[in-house]
Amino acid sequence: MGMDLNYILMEGNLMINSPEAARHGGIYQCIATNSIGTVISREAKVQFAYLENFSSKPRSAVSVREGQAVVLLCGPPPHSGDIKYSWVFNGRPDFLQQGTRRFVSQKTGNLYIAKVEPSDVGNYTCVVRSAMTNTTAFSSPTPVVLRRDAVMGEYEPKIEVQFAETNHVAKGSSVKLECFALGNPVPVITWRRADGNPFPGKIKINNSNDVENLHWTQTLKDAYMSIEADLLWECRASGKPSPSYRWLKNGKPLNLDDRIQVEGGRLTISKLTLMDSGMYQCLAENDHGVIYASAELKVVASPPDFSKRPVKKSTLVQRGGEVVIECRPHASPRASFSWRKSGDFLKNSTRQTILEDGSLRITNVSKSDGGRYTCVARNPFGISSSTGSLVVKEPTKIIVPPLNMDGTVGESIVLPCEVSKDPSLDPTFKWFFNGKLIDFNRQDHFEMIGGGPAGDLMVRNIQLKHAGKYVCMVHTMVDSVSAGADLIVRGPPGAPEGLVVEEITDTTARLSWGAGSDNRSPVTMYTVQARTPFSIGWQAVRTVPDSVPGQMLHATVVDLNPWVDYEFRVVAINSVGLGEPSLPSKQLRTKAAVPEVAPVNVSGGGGSRCELVIMWEPVPEELQNGEGFGYVVAFRPFGTKTWIQTVVASADASTYIFKNESIPPLSPFEVKVGIFNNIGEGPFSHVTTVYSAEEEPSVAPSLIWARTLSASEIGVYWEPVSLKSSAGRVLGYEVLYWEEGESESDAERLRVAETMTNITGLKGSTSYFVAVKARNSAGTGPPSAPVNVTTKKPPPSQPPGNIEWNLTNSKIFLNWEHVKAMDNESEVIGYKVVYRENWHRRTSVLETNRTSVELELPPGEDYFIEIKVLSDGGDGSSSGPIRIPKMSSLNSKGFFNSDVSKIPAACAVMFVITVRWIL
Repeated sequence: MGMDLNYILMEGNLMINSPEAARHGGIYQCIATNSIGTVISREAKVQFAYLENFSSKPRSAVSVREGQAVVLLCGPPPHSGDIKYSWVFNGRPDFLQQGTRRFVSQKTGNLYIAKVEPSDVGNYTCVVRSAMTNTTAFSSPTPVVLRRDAVMGEYEPKIEVQFAETNHVAKGSSVKLECFALGNPVPVITWRRADGNPFPGKIKINNSNDVENLHWTQTLKDAYMSIEADLLWECRASGKPSPSYRWLKNGKPLNLDDRIQVEGGRLTISKLTLMDSGMYQCLAENDHGVIYASAELKVVASPPDFSKRPVKKSTLVQRGGEVVIECRPHASPRASFSWRKSGDFLKNSTRQTILEDGSLRITNVSKSDGGRYTCVARNPFGISSSTGSLVVKEPTKIIVPPLNMDGTVGESIVLPCEVSKDPSLDPTFKWFFNGKLIDFNRQDHFEMIGGGPAGDLMVRNIQLKHAGKYVCMVHTMVDSVSAGADLIVRGPPGAPEGLVVEEITDTTARLSWGAGSDNRSPVTMYTVQARTPFSIGWQAVRTVPDSVPGQMLHATVVDLNPWVDYEFRVVAINSVGLGEPSLPSKQLRTKAAVPEVAPVNVSGGGGSRCELVIMWEPVPEELQNGEGFGYVVAFRPFGTKTWIQTVVASADASTYIFKNESIPPLSPFEVKVGIFNNIGEGPFSHVTTVYSAEEEPSVAPSLIWARTLSASEIGVYWEPVSLKSSAGRVLGYEVLYWEEGESESDAERLRVAETMTNITGLKGSTSYFVAVKARNSAGTGPPSAPVNVTTKKPPPSQPPGNIEWNLTNSKIFLNWEHVKAMDNESEVIGYKVVYRENWHRRTSVLETNRTSVELELPPGEDYFIEIKVLSDGGDGSSSGPIRIPKMSSLNSKGFFNSDVSKIPAACAVMFVITVRWIL
C-alpha cells in the first residue's frame, strides 16, 4: 500500500478513505503473524459497483398463440459490476422456475419460453440484483396474452441464445457457454465439439443456471500434541465442480517430505518435533472460489506435572470392594509410572495392578490396604510425584429386604428396607417401580416411612396398576446396594369378552362369552344383566342355572318378555368383588307370543245419557308380546248370561263407550276387558260392575238473587233443586254471567257445589246478567231465568298523600291527607293500614275512618307500612311501601309522598323520606 494516505489500518481492519475506482479497485488479502506462525485470509475483491432503477414506463403486452415460442426482453438499467437476472410471474414471492421449456439468460437477462401453454398467460417482471451492492431493481410488468385465432402447430427448433464466435479466456479460469432453443415440441439440447474430439473431464453440461456454493463439510480443530506423536488432520469441502486442496503453514505452501505427507484434504505428520508447531491452513478451491480452514498445531515437550491433575487426596472404598486410584499428570512425551505405599514400591500382584494409563487398581480391598499412596511419573525431561490417601469403610448391607407380597385392591401394604452400614456413612434410600424412580412428591399412593437405617415403602389404597417389581436402592459415599420384591395385586375381575347371543326365543336367550382377566383372584360366578327400551338402566335377569359358576362361560336367560328388544351383558365376580361388565351384546328382539297380562283397573261410569262408559289401564308395550295388539271389551246387564263383545284395535286405547237409547240411567253392568295380538287371544280381566250414565237434571234452580259487593265482585244466591222434582241427580251447579248487550252463548261459566258464590274480576259500573244451571255427571240441566245486577263505581284512584310519621319508643303515629273521590268513583268510607316486619310475609291490617292512626310495635326491627283507601267499590290505590327504620330507644320523624308532582323540584325523587332524629 506504500505511502497511500487513503489506507488506514485500525486494529487489524483496513479502511479506505475517499476511494477511487481506478486506484483502489483490486484484490486484497490479510496476513496475520504472531510468535506461533502466520496465516493469510481468503482473497477479497474490491470493485466499485452500482445499479440504477428500471424505467417506470409501462411495457407493451406480448400477444402469442398457444404452442408458439416467445422471448421477453429484460433491458437492464444502467449498472456496473456483476449482476444476476431472475423473473417473477404474476407477482409471486418466488422466482420463476427454469427447465427444458423456460430459460433465463445470464448474459442478456431475457426470458425464453420454447413453447407457450395456457398456464403461461400473465404478467412477467424482470428482476436484476447486484452482487456487489446487494440491491435489487424490478422492471415494469410485461403482459403475455393468448391469441384465440389459432393454435401453433409443430415447427423446427431454433437456437435463440448466441455466444461470440471466439471467446478469449485466461488459462486456468472458467468459461460458461449458454444455449437455449425454441420449438414445438420443446427441443432437447446437447453439446459436441466441432473438431469431433470428446469432451475433457473438466467440462460439465448443466441444464439450469444453478451452481452449488463451495462450503466445508469437515474443518480443522486446534491440536496440542506431545513431541514424537503422530498428527492426522483432514478437511473436506463440498461444491460443484469438486474442489481441490492445498495446505499452508504460516501462510506459505507446506514443504512435503518423508515425514510430512498430503493426500487431498488429508495431512499426516509422523514423529512430531518442536519445529512442526505453527498455524496450518487447508484451502479448498474450484472454478467458483476458494475457502480457508485454519488451526494451530502446538508440539510440547515437558516433564511430568501434577499441578493441574494431582492424585485425589482421599479415596473411599468399601471393604471387599474394588478401587482405582487415578494418576494423570501432564507429560510430553508420555510418562512411565510406579507406585509407593509408606515408602515401599508396589509390585503388580493378583490384587494390585498398575494400569497402562498409570492408575493403580486394588481388588478385594481389606482394612490393611488403607493408607497413603504415591504415584511417581518419569519421562526424558524429568520426574514428579503426587500422594493421596485410601480410606476403607465397612460395606453397606440390606439386612431386612422387601419381600414378595400379595395385596388386594383398596388395601395398604409396607415393603421393608433396612440396612447395616459403616457408622460414619449416612445412607440415602431410593425406590424404583418397574424400573422407574418413584417421585414421592407426585405420587399420592406412595410414601417413604421409617428413618436412619430404614427406608420402608408404604403403598396406600393399592390399585391393579401397582402390581409389579419394586426395588429398594441404598446409596452411601462409598457404595450402592439394592434389593427387590414383586407385589401381586388381587382385584375384581376384568370385563368378560366376546359376548354372543347364540339363540333367542320368545322368553329365553342363550348366551356365551369368554373369560376376562381374573386379576389374580379366580372368578367364582357370573351374573347376567339386560336392558330394554322400557327398563331403567341395566337390570339383573334370571338364568339357568340360577347361579352361573366361574368355570362356566354360557347360560340361558329366562322369563323374558316376548317381542321386546333386549341387550345383554355379563359381570364376573370373585372373592374381591364385582368386576367390570362386558361390552353389551347386539340389540335383539325376542319372538312374538300370545299376550298373557290382562288389563288392570277396569272401571267406568259417567258419560252422557244412554251411554255405558268402560275404562281400563292400557297394557304396557313391553307386555303386549307382538304386533297387532288390541282389546276385547265384554259387558252384559247385571243378572243376564249373554256377553256383548266388541274389539278395540288400538294398543293405546283406554276407553270404550257403548250407546243405546234403551239403556236406563244408572243401570248396573258386568264388565271385563281381554287382550289379543296377531298370534292369538290372551286372558280377560276380572269382572267388575259399571253403571250406565245418569240423566241430566230436568229442572232449573229457582229464586235466583244477586247483589253487588264492590266494583269488581257480585254475590249470587239460589234455592237448591229438589231430588223429587228432577229426573236426574243434582251433584252441583253451573253459574253463567255475561255483560249486558252480549249473548248468553258468550257467557263465562263457574262451577260450584253450594247454592251461593261470589263472582270476581268484573268491571266497575257495569250491568251483568246471571243465570244458574243444575249439573251432574251426565251434564247440565236447563238454565234459570237470568237476573240483572250492576257493579259499584270503581274505588278512588288517588292514593293517600302527604303521609307523616312520628316514632316514639315502640309507638308509631301516622297522619295523612284525606282522599276525595271523583264523580265516577265510589265515595271514601275509610282507610286500611297494612304493616309488616322486614323480611316477613305475614301482614297485619288496621281499618279506620279517620286520617290518622297510632300503632304500637315492638322496637328493633324495620317496618314496611302502606295505606289504602276504602270505598263501596273496594280498596283504592295504595300509598306504596313506607320503610320505618329500626331503632331501639331513639325517637324519629318522617315524611312520605307517593305523588312526585307535589314534591318541590329540588327534592323530586320517586318517593321522599325525611328523618329527623331526636335524642
